[in-house]
Amino acid sequence: MTLFHLFILAVIQGLTEFLPVSSSGHLILLPSLTGAPDQGLAIDVAVHVGTLFAVVLYFWSDVRKALIGCGRLLRGRVDTEGARLAFYLILGTIPVVIAGLILKITGLNELLRSAAVIGWTMLIFGAVLYWADRTGAHTKTDQDWTIRDAIIMGFAQILALIPGTSRSGITITAARKLGYTREDGAKLAMLMSIPTIIASGVLLGADVIDQADWALARDGAIAAAFAFIAALFALTLMMRLLRTISFTPYVIYRVILGIGLIIWASS
Repeated sequence: MTLFHLFILAVIQGLTEFLPVSSSGHLILLPSLTGAPDQGLAIDVAVHVGTLFAVVLYFWSDVRKALIGCGRLLRGRVDTEGARLAFYLILGTIPVVIAGLILKITGLNELLRSAAVIGWTMLIFGAVLYWADRTGAHTKTDQDWTIRDAIIMGFAQILALIPGTSRSGITITAARKLGYTREDGAKLAMLMSIPTIIASGVLLGADVIDQADWALARDGAIAAAFAFIAALFALTLMMRLLRTISFTPYVIYRVILGIGLIIWASS
């Protein structure tokens, strides 16, 4: 795989992983729209690892609390802020892991990888994000996160298994409808991405172990580095912009792309 191709893949993944516009949808579309060869699971895993490091670095203080809290959880205690955060993140990840395994075992995940599906999910869930952002209250912060809200946001993540939905987008949508501020709702969605990306990486990684070779490992390392830089940039920019603007610009992008894909797929 050429360096340019790796760069494009990594930048697309990095820029779209944490924006509510669906990274998986964009990665699936790239070969279809450009005629480039499919990047394969190994590169998919690599770019996800790159974005994982980006979100961990950006939210390191919260990640550190959760990691320390895991020690309390192992002793059966949920009596600190870090332990509660770790517990809620685990709860929020369980539904999507179970649903993802079901889709993988049944093969339904491959049936959903089409331009038409991505177009409709871009359009529909873009409209849902707009509705939640406009009607949701601004009364909760990340400190108000509860078991109930973590479970609701966790079940919302299941919808992200449909390409084009956007994992960050659907969890932000749920958070906004639950009354979290834009910035804190996005923060919770980003923190929830960490165990989800890890689970996805383990699931996909199991399929590529036998394919591993030095050339593929080199390409994966390059892609991960590019994805890390792009994701850190996108994450920093979005979190800063949310202090002053709504999610409407992302909704507009989703609607335009969704309509375009629907027309393209039906032509």
